[in-house]
Amino acid sequence: MPDLDLTILMPCLNEAETLAICVRQAVDAIKASNVSGEVLVADNGSTDGSQAIALLEGARVVNVPTRGYGAALIAGIEAARGRYVMMADADASYHFEHLPRFLPKLNEGHDLVMGNRFSGSIEPGAMPPLHRYLGNPVLSAIGQIFFRIPVRDFHCGLRAFRRDAILGLHLRTTGMEFASEMVVKSSLAGLRMTEVPTTLSPDGRSRPPHLRSWRDGWRHLRFLLLYSPRWLFFYPGLMTLVGGLLLSAALLPGPLPIHFGGATHTLDVDTLTYALGLVLIGAHITVFAVSARVFGTQEGFLPRNASYDRVFEYVTLETGLLIGCFLLLLGAGLLAYAVHLWHAAGFGNLPAQHMLRLTLPSATLMMLGVEAIFASFFLSLLGLNRR
Repeated sequence: MPDLDLTILMPCLNEAETLAICVRQAVDAIKASNVSGEVLVADNGSTDGSQAIALLEGARVVNVPTRGYGAALIAGIEAARGRYVMMADADASYHFEHLPRFLPKLNEGHDLVMGNRFSGSIEPGAMPPLHRYLGNPVLSAIGQIFFRIPVRDFHCGLRAFRRDAILGLHLRTTGMEFASEMVVKSSLAGLRMTEVPTTLSPDGRSRPPHLRSWRDGWRHLRFLLLYSPRWLFFYPGLMTLVGGLLLSAALLPGPLPIHFGGATHTLDVDTLTYALGLVLIGAHITVFAVSARVFGTQEGFLPRNASYDRVFEYVTLETGLLIGCFLLLLGAGLLAYAVHLWHAAGFGNLPAQHMLRLTLPSATLMMLGVEAIFASFFLSLLGLNRR
């Protein structure tokens, strides 16, 4: 059980240039706030004497052999003795004296309090233009859209939280995407979040930062996509499926004239082929969406969703098999009709455009039927533990 009010946690990998001043600022912030607390340095294998500096300045050190920003913070949170944890980098870019802005929000019952550098201030040279005007705004906006997260600075490294609430999320990522994982999982778990303004100062180190803009930006984006099967799979699949169905319905009766630029263009069976291809692609992606959702829930990556649970009460293996068999029979019926027409013509040549309007939908329906049957078995297999 925590025996202190607060732990100020810093991940560390060769931060000898700035660690001492950061620990001093953190100690002063704890004293000024009149709370019982500690400064904890989660060292990730420093070789520049950072551990000794931290101990000399009064911090406690926990050694973390697994490399990575997230790995250091996960170990630090587990080792923290405080009921609340405030985390920030040890590069002198964040202001520990802003602790009084965070503590009242935690005492009000918020589980996660994020710093917001954009509503506070970003000092000249503190954030590269690529991060300030593209990376942070875009990734934060995606996070808000995907997960309805009520914070605007998704990647601020200065944040405070209830230790037990964050431990309950079972955070896993070991790299820089840990910052996104904490916020996303907090939202999915229904934790109370808010933000307060803070200041970002220039990095106090002479060496380049550990952050790699494009690599770590992609890791953040990849994480956001993988944790939102709706946006990665379901919405694109549904749009593709509906678009293909609408275009196919328009082309099945006959050629479709399109008036454009003062001229008339005709869409025919060639376009129908691609329209039905969109139907198949959309169906594939939609199956991926449902499979990803079931798998993510089963493995604990995603929280349970009451809407999905209700759907699976009705959409069972047997229901999927019936739908698949119906589609197969419908496709086979169209194929039989096409063969009948061919037989009536003495197995001679038939109008290609007319016959393709039968054989293409027939093949599509049979492929959809096969997919529905095997997807039903696969989803049933994924959901065995759930049931």
